[in-house]
Amino acid sequence: MTSATRQPQTPAAAVRPRLIATDLDGTLLQDDKSVSPRTVAALAAAEEAGVEVFFVTGRPARWMDVVSDHVHGHGLAICGNGAAVVDLHGGPGAHKFVKVRELARANALDTVRLLREAAPGTVYAVEQTYGFYQEPDYPKLHMEIPDDLAPAEWLLGPDAPGTDEPVLKILAYHPTLDPDAFLTLARLAICERANVTRSSPSALLEISGPGVSKASTLALCCAERGISHEEVVAFGDMPNDVEMLTWAGQSYAMGNAHPDVIAAASGRTVANNEDGVAVVIERMLADRM
Repeated sequence: MTSATRQPQTPAAAVRPRLIATDLDGTLLQDDKSVSPRTVAALAAAEEAGVEVFFVTGRPARWMDVVSDHVHGHGLAICGNGAAVVDLHGGPGAHKFVKVRELARANALDTVRLLREAAPGTVYAVEQTYGFYQEPDYPKLHMEIPDDLAPAEWLLGPDAPGTDEPVLKILAYHPTLDPDAFLTLARLAICERANVTRSSPSALLEISGPGVSKASTLALCCAERGISHEEVVAFGDMPNDVEMLTWAGQSYAMGNAHPDVIAAASGRTVANNEDGVAVVIERMLADRM
């Protein structure tokens, strides 16, 4: 990880930004999962200046309460690494799915099989629009009670509960592998059947449908608004942010970012606990005056 004391580096901005796309954990949120008063004020100021703010996260919709009070205007967030666009206006427990980009069950089953062969000991959880299911040996990583415990092959089969709900992603955990090595191995094993990334410090992979990522879903949302990628400013800290940071016209790696994120971003800011997103937004709005 990089030093949290490095000062922001700002790329030259030839195009006036119209949309801010920010990751949550390790980026917008403090380590205690709160949104600082400075960041709340910066987000509100951006919206007041006519710059839309999109939360773009690996979190499922049910974990979005932490920022539900801070949505403005459109009220939309991209969840599950691009697998869903969610309207947060309803508040906690009343979020509405606007767009779903599912992982086909056949692809999910192939992925489970191939990764079991490539990395014995891998255990799985299945994330659906409303349900969460896991294998008995899958660790309690999410501080929630699963809707069912069973092998992934059954959870993804025709007789499983929730077959009427789309699968948004599957989670694959390995107890001993290095996280980056596990990611590389999985991408080689799965190839084009699914999109594989990670955002956790542990060996936990997040597997979505082919072509589904934060970047591709953000691009769809921007196209609907007539916003080009040059008009987007993006923030992130982990490998699941790399494609989004590469796509955006301006992008910032947090001071606490993974090395791959630093390489992908066009700029740097300070760490999440130092309000790195707010620092850039404040400067950006000052430059617009």
